[in-house]
Amino acid sequence: MKAITIKEHGGPEVLEWTDVEDPAPAAGEVVVDVVASALNRADIMQRWGLYPLPPGTSPYPGLEVSGRISALGEHVTGWQVGDEVCALLTGGGYAQKVAVPAGQLLPVPKGIGLVEAAGLPEAVATVWSNLVMTAGLREGETLLVHGGAGGIGTAAVQIAKALGARVVTTAGGPEKTALARQLGADLAIDYRTQDFVEHGPYDVILDVIGGQYLERNVRSLAADGRLVVIGLQDGLEGPLNLAELVFKRASVHGTTLRTRPAAQKAAIIAEVRDRVWPLIEQKAVRLVIDRMLPMADAAEAHRLMESGRHTGKILLVNG
Repeated sequence: MKAITIKEHGGPEVLEWTDVEDPAPAAGEVVVDVVASALNRADIMQRWGLYPLPPGTSPYPGLEVSGRISALGEHVTGWQVGDEVCALLTGGGYAQKVAVPAGQLLPVPKGIGLVEAAGLPEAVATVWSNLVMTAGLREGETLLVHGGAGGIGTAAVQIAKALGARVVTTAGGPEKTALARQLGADLAIDYRTQDFVEHGPYDVILDVIGGQYLERNVRSLAADGRLVVIGLQDGLEGPLNLAELVFKRASVHGTTLRTRPAAQKAAIIAEVRDRVWPLIEQKAVRLVIDRMLPMADAAEAHRLMESGRHTGKILLVNG
């Protein structure tokens, strides 16, 4: 098969579409013939050498795919060769085939095309696991989502609204704030001209930025507030006033989906299938796609993501 390999750490030009060995399913796995994959910020970090891979992970980038099952490993039940699926991966999605633990498979939601479904698993599983399973977001609470026009942000805004939360989001520029409002945000803040702290307090904050946002995030939390940090775009360190945490009874959580054990991922996927898939099929949550590019053009897709000009998901399609 062919896959996107990283010949050395660096810019998008290090990505190459080359011949590699086909995967074989281990016990409990299936092989998916990949129709499409989708970009995530972790792919950029991996390319730069800033995201150590979990042991045993495919060296090719790509954390989600859609496609058709072409082979079953031992002890796999509930799936058949030919089933159309989308899947959460630990890696390997930028390829023509990928081996996936069966517990990380999802059926394609009704009303969603097979190609488009590639943009669902990582974003939806990240949002559900962090907002609901970690932060315990409840109806009537106020959520702040940073990056409300990105792949994670567009999913978070909609899922939180479906749960009955009041949603505030940050985004860069009038087009992106307008998109966030169209998706249901009660307030969309242009971070270039406004300070999100002034619009708090927030019961839950979902942060993909990290770095210097830490101090401002904690300062804007409500009593018993929960900050969940899932990205480090602004760096690895930021000031933290412990008194703010103590007297507000607030908490800070740092999580990543990729390094979770397979059993945890399977539990998340089961909840997503039960709770979020119906929202997608009822059109309460929709997938926002910026554009689709050929898989071989992964370098161009990475340039687009790093430019920050995109909204929603960027898909890579096998033609």
